[in-house]
Amino acid sequence: MKKANILFFIIAGLLALVSCNRSKEFIVSGKITHAEEKTIYLDELHISGSTLIDSAKIDKNGEFKLAGETGIPAFYLLYFDRQKIITLLIDSAEVVNVTADEVNFGMKYHVEGSPGSLLVKDLNDHLYTTKNKLDSISALNMIYRNRVNYTELKEQLDQSYQEIVEEQIDYSTEFVQKNPFSMASVLALYQKFDNDNYVITDLQPLKTVASALNSIYPQSEHVKSLYANTLELVKSEKAAKLKQFVEDQGTDTPDIVLPDANGNEKALSSLKGKYVLLQFWSAKDRGSRIINSTLVELYSEFRNKGFEIYQVSIDDDREAWLEAIKEDGLKWTNVGDMKGSNKAVALYNIQEIPYNYFLDKDGIIITKNLKGQDLYKTISGFLK
Repeated sequence: MKKANILFFIIAGLLALVSCNRSKEFIVSGKITHAEEKTIYLDELHISGSTLIDSAKIDKNGEFKLAGETGIPAFYLLYFDRQKIITLLIDSAEVVNVTADEVNFGMKYHVEGSPGSLLVKDLNDHLYTTKNKLDSISALNMIYRNRVNYTELKEQLDQSYQEIVEEQIDYSTEFVQKNPFSMASVLALYQKFDNDNYVITDLQPLKTVASALNSIYPQSEHVKSLYANTLELVKSEKAAKLKQFVEDQGTDTPDIVLPDANGNEKALSSLKGKYVLLQFWSAKDRGSRIINSTLVELYSEFRNKGFEIYQVSIDDDREAWLEAIKEDGLKWTNVGDMKGSNKAVALYNIQEIPYNYFLDKDGIIITKNLKGQDLYKTISGFLK
């Protein structure tokens, strides 16, 4: 095992051991000027919504004290109303001190006693500054739009805009690389420039943080969500790459080599020189069995004109597969490893069955997912 991996597990073990021996109670206190007699609230932030943990009336000196319990680092919202919020990342046994003014509460504040909350503040402050810079450039674009030299000015503004965006991306990416074991990195990964654009779009930082945090805080709902989202994104990325590969490749159609009903390996490439319908199906799928009757008719009409079918089963039940071949009268090449034929399924990005690709004599994909009349018209158009 590599040293880096050993160190990873040592750190994870030590952090887990320390967390077991801690008190779960934490305290949030501080002083808020110009907020005497107002009520301040502390909510725990969840994946959807939040839960009130504590509230207190600020005394005549502007001081307050709140308390809660947590066994792992968790996100909390400190606020008077939903327009002005301070986000805290609090661990068990922390004594957090917050000082601010009610007027710009949430924008300018000081926090002590909570390393996680300091990281959160750095993240939010940096993104806030970045957004202000981007808004300023957008405003200048509007101001300069009627000037004679606007084209030149716009080019300069666009360049400045992009440089600011890239600086923020570099900052956030470096942040999660430095703090993979901090829950603050969850916030960094979900920060956005606007409603549609995440700051970090590279999957590698996401995978690193999700893996690191899942090893230490698997019970955290934020970590669970991050981990699940990461798995989905990785799956989607792989599917997109495979789909693009299949669509972009020319003469190099991915080959498939699988055993037929007699256990003999049959390669898709062995059928070059003929037009081939590559069909993915299952003996237990009603839609697959229905289309088999259509394929039987097509094969009967065009087999002597240079047409072949290479049918890949995704089944894991050999008896059911063989029985379906016999019942449906499938006379063409039928293959499957009875383990889902997963490699072939992944190679051709199969998301549903039945599904097909129509290949020319050189094995190049002509079209895909032919159904109904389109299936007959396409094949007959090439072979009649």
